Amino acid sequence: MHVKHDKSREERCGIPEVVYGKEKSVEHLLEITEKFLRDSKRVIITRIDKDRAEKIKASTDPRKFRIVHNEQGAVLIIKEKNFETERVGKIGIMTAGTSDILVAEEARAIAEELGCETILEYDIGIAGIHRVFSALEKMKKASVLIVIAGMEGALPSVVAGLVSIPVIAVPTSVGYGTGAGGKTALFTMLNSCTPLAVMNIDNGYGAAALAYKILTINRK
Repeated sequence: MHVKHDKSREERCGIPEVVYGKEKSVEHLLEITEKFLRDSKRVIITRIDKDRAEKIKASTDPRKFRIVHNEQGAVLIIKEKNFETERVGKIGIMTAGTSDILVAEEARAIAEELGCETILEYDIGIAGIHRVFSALEKMKKASVLIVIAGMEGALPSVVAGLVSIPVIAVPTSVGYGTGAGGKTALFTMLNSCTPLAVMNIDNGYGAAALAYKILTINRK
């Protein structure tokens, strides 16, 4: 058995153990899925391609388990049919461009599974800055914003300068040349003159986890 499931992580950290699927074999993912479902009644797998997701789904009894597969975000969630998640609040997820949606959908899938309601506004980058203002009108009921951008990565700074709620910035690897695989967007966000929490490049999962923790901070 290769799996050492951290069953107490949710109690300890507030977030269940989430499985990074990209470099794992189908055999290991099946072993992980079986153990997590036995121990915790749920497994959440990120960065999983469609082919491996389909193989895991085919090995799961649909009479006992619910399967949620966000193909765009590459997130697979399997849980017992009676597994319920407590609702905790609303977060907004915004992207600069449509190329950033894959990261946004990873964040959305994780946030919703943790119990957050999501408000989505995609393709509102600063090249058409008038779009930001109408998008923020839609975000008024959100308590936290996740703002995702590649290229020069300026959108999170603009948004953070217009709202009073926490903003979590996620740089993406979208871009070319001096974009350097997302490093330019990352450096822009780290050097923002408006307060931001900045995730690693393409880390939609981390943004969702932090947004959830912000929403739940007063629950203890």
